[in-house]
Amino acid sequence: MIIEVVRSGFVESRHRVRAIGLGASGDRVIEYGEAGALVSPRSAMKPLQALGMLRAGLQLDGELLALAAASHSGEDFHVEGVLKILGSAGLTEDALQCPVDLPLDPEVANRLLASGGRPSRLRMNCSGKHAAMLLTCVANDWPLESYLDPAHPLQRVIRQTVEDLTGQRIAATGVDGCGAPLFVVSLSAVAHAFRDLVLAEEGTPERRVADAMRAHPEWTSGTTRPEAALMRALPGLLLKSGAEGVDVFAHADGRAGAIKVEDGAVRARVPATVALLRDLDFDAPELAELAAPAILGGGRPVGHVSAQTLTQGRP
Repeated sequence: MIIEVVRSGFVESRHRVRAIGLGASGDRVIEYGEAGALVSPRSAMKPLQALGMLRAGLQLDGELLALAAASHSGEDFHVEGVLKILGSAGLTEDALQCPVDLPLDPEVANRLLASGGRPSRLRMNCSGKHAAMLLTCVANDWPLESYLDPAHPLQRVIRQTVEDLTGQRIAATGVDGCGAPLFVVSLSAVAHAFRDLVLAEEGTPERRVADAMRAHPEWTSGTTRPEAALMRALPGLLLKSGAEGVDVFAHADGRAGAIKVEDGAVRARVPATVALLRDLDFDAPELAELAAPAILGGGRPVGHVSAQTLTQGRP
């Protein structure tokens, strides 16, 4: 799959995308590029990290569980949720080890700065995950200072959970932007893992994660984010994005997929995801705008982003 950025009739850039699509039965029905190759899914792994925390005794549900699996926009309600999680552990913002950052949402960031606010750990997009990690540690009487160490009991549980759900041994362990361990697996393995989340029995830890995220999409991303828009447009869809051009999704009927923009271009991610969703026969009116976002010049539309799938990868 190729994502083209067109400005004033000229193809300004092209971005190659790897993708895999699974049918309702779980069979691979679409493949662009080598979906079995290793990737670093980045924040797309957060639902699996949240599952590992539930398996370790984390007691969260609803919007706060969605926040534990979120790359949130740093809106006020996200911050309030993080403080609730920390408060239930008897902790404050000082216990967080994610970096200080501004909100991901530009308007929220501008309002914060205009009112005299400053970057903080609470506003950092991974603070919900970090707060939930700390709460899990408190529940197990595990050390708090080293909760991001790959050898920490919490991270060992999360690693085992990722291997269980993906069905693969982790090929490599790195450090994510927030400081937490990140795991390298194949793109296809993550798609299958998301499928297992949505198809699990109701009430299981797997379904609790999927159901919380689907019921509260604004808590997993933000009120204006395309991830939330896609989940609202396609009821039953679980979707999580990751840095460097990753999206992974699964639907209640068993269809699932994952994309990786090879050069990590953020602008190409959502159109590629919409193209894969359409390849899997999903449709909704909202997909049209997300599929071809406008390119602006001087504040007015002068081009668009679109997916070119001239050779469809059907096995």
